[in-house]
Amino acid sequence: MNKLPLIIKREYLAKVRNRSFVIMTFLSPILMVGMVVLIAYLTKINDNEKRIIGVFNESSYFSNDFNTTDNTAYVHFKNITLQAAKDSTAKVGYYGLLHIPAETELEKVAQHSYFYSKEAPSTIVIDKLEDIFQDRLRERRLQDLGVSTQEYASMDTEYEINTETFEGQQNLKGINEIKAIIGGGFGYLIMMFIIIYGGFVMRSVIEEKTSRIIEVIISSVKPFQLMMGKIIGTSLAGVTQFAIWIVSATLLLLVAFSIFNIDPSALNGGADITSGIAGSMAPPVPSPNQTMQVYAQELYKIPWFMLICFFVVYFVLGYLIYSSIYAAIGAAVDNETDTQQFIFPIILPLMLAIYVGFFSVFSNPHGPIAVGFSLFPLTSPIVMLMRLPGGIGEGGVPLWEVVTSILLLVITFIAIVWLAAKIYRVGILMYGKKPSYKELFKWIKY
Repeated sequence: MNKLPLIIKREYLAKVRNRSFVIMTFLSPILMVGMVVLIAYLTKINDNEKRIIGVFNESSYFSNDFNTTDNTAYVHFKNITLQAAKDSTAKVGYYGLLHIPAETELEKVAQHSYFYSKEAPSTIVIDKLEDIFQDRLRERRLQDLGVSTQEYASMDTEYEINTETFEGQQNLKGINEIKAIIGGGFGYLIMMFIIIYGGFVMRSVIEEKTSRIIEVIISSVKPFQLMMGKIIGTSLAGVTQFAIWIVSATLLLLVAFSIFNIDPSALNGGADITSGIAGSMAPPVPSPNQTMQVYAQELYKIPWFMLICFFVVYFVLGYLIYSSIYAAIGAAVDNETDTQQFIFPIILPLMLAIYVGFFSVFSNPHGPIAVGFSLFPLTSPIVMLMRLPGGIGEGGVPLWEVVTSILLLVITFIAIVWLAAKIYRVGILMYGKKPSYKELFKWIKY
């Protein structure tokens, strides 16, 4: 095993000195940051666009319901015909025209109202208009049942139940989903790293095999040492590139946002994750700044150091498992075209981990699906990281589940390396024949 460090050094230097590696190391953060800044800038411009809607109200209802807001302005037409209102709206270039006909009953008014536009209107616009009609219809129907306007106003309020832990700590709405998204981000990084740099290992093996240089190398190095050296060397090169990406992209984002005066909240359309917190029947509603401070404090309580440490553990073990499989595939084929039949079974567990993990962790982070996927070795590096932002122990992931998942990863890694080494030992000297699953099984038995 004294030659293993030399192989690792060779593979590492071969990767980091490669011209394309160097270019992409420094170009990728610029491209990624540029894309994020462009999206945020376009979103900001899109949000600043104000829609103008014409309102032709011939009824005695809705006289004070259509008021101008930050994103929508209403222009009221009076003492003209419907056709004239349509022509004026189209000529001036308004977004559309809402026609409210003259009827004696509110139900008929709502039934015969139309929104005219040049093309299919936005769902957001239609939903806002429908909400106005629905509120007035609900109010009138309750009035017909004997409910006054004041009584309706007191009833037309949202309610959200107060929640606390048994220790008296307030629970925040949506915080579990936010934690799952944070963990999912770490898991997604692992998946992308495995796909990108696992492919590097596979292509490296294929290149050396097709150039026949492998025949010279294995004359002085055992196949197992060569395989492990490629895996570790490539992973170290990938970690180096990944670290440079994270640091440089973060700095570039901060500089770009300050230069272009872009609010990061523009990336989610200005949506407020705290909307709906504390309804009117709850204690006094805190200001948006106070609510954001509460969420910031809750996010600060996330065990970030523990999460990063486990990210490294699951990252290393997950990558070693999958890169061993990639190395075995590279040894079994002669070119990248022949790898297609083997790649999908490898990527499938990663895809399941991302999508099934999100759904299961969002709905029930301690349910059987979430627990099962966080223990299964091929999916646990991703799903377990989605659960870990909740902490370990009471209220979080039980300690035995974390220990079990890591042990299963270690055992699986040893088993897969043993199997991959058998395939690698035979496959690196096989040329001119596409292997089948049956032949791979025979190689394992040699």
